[in-house]
Amino acid sequence: MAMAEVSVIEVAAVEARSARVALPSWRTPWVIVPLLLAALLLMALLALMQGPVPLSLDHVMQSLWHGMLGEPVQGPNDWVIRELRLPRVLLALLVGAGLAVAGVATQGVFRNPLADPGLIGASSGAALAAVAVIVLKDTWLQEWSQLTGPLALPVAAFLGGLAVTVLMYRLGTWGGQTHIATLLLAGVAINVLAGAATGVLTYMADDQQLRTMTFWSMGSLAYGKWDEIQVLGLLIGLPMLLCLRLARPLNALLMGENVANHLGFDVQHTKCWLLGMAALMVGAGVAVAGMIGFIGLVVPHLLRLMIGPDHRLLLPLSALAGGLLLLVADTLARTWMPPSDLPVGLMMALIGGPVFLLLLMQQVRGKG
Repeated sequence: MAMAEVSVIEVAAVEARSARVALPSWRTPWVIVPLLLAALLLMALLALMQGPVPLSLDHVMQSLWHGMLGEPVQGPNDWVIRELRLPRVLLALLVGAGLAVAGVATQGVFRNPLADPGLIGASSGAALAAVAVIVLKDTWLQEWSQLTGPLALPVAAFLGGLAVTVLMYRLGTWGGQTHIATLLLAGVAINVLAGAATGVLTYMADDQQLRTMTFWSMGSLAYGKWDEIQVLGLLIGLPMLLCLRLARPLNALLMGENVANHLGFDVQHTKCWLLGMAALMVGAGVAVAGMIGFIGLVVPHLLRLMIGPDHRLLLPLSALAGGLLLLVADTLARTWMPPSDLPVGLMMALIGGPVFLLLLMQQVRGKG
């Protein structure tokens, strides 16, 4: 029997054994998936209805139906729904799903449920590039700003996150193998260097630039338009699908790299693709929405405690839960203190921090 066939059979056996672990009835995928889908639908409708201008469910449904038929925007209510709130809802779903799936991929590669996508350098690289554009767009980066126009900041942030991830991966890879410990140390060093460079640029900034940097670093979904959503759909959707195809190699990595190699999986190739796709999703999300934390850390960790470590379920459920969580945070940020629009990054920290501390306390008590 070919090695590939053996690997599929053995990993399937491991997955079958893990699936037989007794779980409460409410933790089964047959219950969790419909609940997540129903919660997503209800939360999306609520987000479209709530805001400085409250709208009824009839207004929302009629506006969505007219949009599906391709009819032009009619009246202020229709414009609010189709040009302001609907793009923001879709942006929250895309960014949240991308950050959560990136968290699953990162935790799978590092074999650590507390690993964060920030370890691969995408967030710090994107932040450094964005701050550089804000501070230097009239001097050293003037040609770049003129060339890219209004897309100067998001494109730079995306390229910065991708470049730092590639650099970190090259530092942690030699002799045809990626060494996880070296990769982690390289990530720590690069994040420190990127933070220092960001600090230097912050020191050089004037008052207006400091204000722009502050709001960008807190994260916001207020500036997402249909053009950005279309591009983001490709930069997050395609890597997400590729990660789903790598669910079995991720399951094999849970048993260790040597075991995964013996099962016939190309571990080096798998890790390279997973880290690259995670960097792509994080970089794209940061480029459009700014810095948003905790989703890639809390969502996979919580779902892993609920349904187990099988990535065939963990990856798609994390995408649903990540989008839902960011949509909840953004809706609260818009409606908590009207007419103020709080940065969603701050709201996400207020939600994610206590939830993560609660999960840690439960784990410590469980081990005790």
